[in-house]
Amino acid sequence: MKKVMLKTSLGVAVALASSQLLASGFALNEQSISGMGTGFAGRSSSAEDASTVFGNPAGMSRLKREQITVGGAAVIAKSDISGPGSNYGGETDGDMVPVVGVPMGYYVKPIDDHWSVGFGVYVPFGLVTDYGGDDAARYWGKKSHVEVITFQPTVSYAFNDKVSIGFGPTFNRIKGELGSNLNQSFIGQGDGEVKIKGDDTAVGYNIGILVQATDQTRLGLTYHSMVDYKLEGKTRVSSPLLGPFDGNKFDATLKIKTPESVDFSITHELDDQWTVYAGSTWTRWSRLEAITVNNELPAALAGSPIGSSFGTISEEQNWHDTWAHAIGVSYKVNKEWTLRTGFSVDQSPTNNHDRSPRIPTGDRKIFSVGAGWSPTEDMTIDVAYSYLWEEDTKVNNQPDSPTVGALKGSYQAKYENSAHGVGASLTYRF
Repeated sequence: MKKVMLKTSLGVAVALASSQLLASGFALNEQSISGMGTGFAGRSSSAEDASTVFGNPAGMSRLKREQITVGGAAVIAKSDISGPGSNYGGETDGDMVPVVGVPMGYYVKPIDDHWSVGFGVYVPFGLVTDYGGDDAARYWGKKSHVEVITFQPTVSYAFNDKVSIGFGPTFNRIKGELGSNLNQSFIGQGDGEVKIKGDDTAVGYNIGILVQATDQTRLGLTYHSMVDYKLEGKTRVSSPLLGPFDGNKFDATLKIKTPESVDFSITHELDDQWTVYAGSTWTRWSRLEAITVNNELPAALAGSPIGSSFGTISEEQNWHDTWAHAIGVSYKVNKEWTLRTGFSVDQSPTNNHDRSPRIPTGDRKIFSVGAGWSPTEDMTIDVAYSYLWEEDTKVNNQPDSPTVGALKGSYQAKYENSAHGVGASLTYRF
């Protein structure tokens, strides 16, 4: 199979990134609504409900009653796009991200004074973007719909009342559907289209340690492992340029690794009412150097000048490692009500040279508020709201070959991104 470096939509096929989600790159933060209220500060040290299965599996040792936490969050995004757009024309009206829903569910059961077991279902990574058929970005990334769903059985062990550890293997299912248009005006035709679908299942793990350093202070450290995927699916190219192969589906494979991350946080109880939180997360986004899709083409097509362009499709990403930092505070009004707020800053892993309309993300700031209501000792309802705003970013995609220039043209735009996040969860203790 001939390898050709071609900047087309499949080049970022499962980069999974969206600047409108409330974490950098293509990661999602919304695995806990109680944590969302404090801007996810203290995520690995608070252990306030069963969502600690994700935040820090060692935190299950702090939950003395069997319990279940279920909930969900919604992300409502807005993008203002300005600039030249495409030299092939088209709109640049933004708002290419529909409302995104993020579900979650957890269960924890203490076995004795030392052992606890649990289970979690959550979405750690995902993307939904849809620029539409008339948008100027349609040749560089018209539509993306990718998600990762994780199932995590978990166990924790408390050595004593000061130190506990936790571990959980993760079973991760990734699937995606992506596509973009191909310009065919030079042969007197309307737009063609490229679509890819693929999926895979891979295994990773989460491990954590929780230390009660003093009567008022807890320290938590959590490691979320890298997960190595090999997506297998189909690529469909609709274009008369392919002759008798127009509209055919070709076997496609794509290898990608979701990055490992390390989260360290501190929870400090000032008194019976006030608690402060702080935390930092490091993510190894530098694993994403390039995205490459390999398509199995028939020999007659692979040997043709246009067909060879779809054999191997690759795009440079060259992401860099990032840090996120958060601070938060909660105030226990009374036995029933707890109020929360938090602020976080999050670096973008993209760079100015390789940024694409699928990944128009910049460094961001997030302000959060939340509340927990416990009408009985058995039940708590948590709600949270976050507002995200990003630094302005620019996309400047230029063709690197005559073939790319003919099929995709160029794309230049300035993005001003923001988003609202809302979430609610129910914790019930047995």
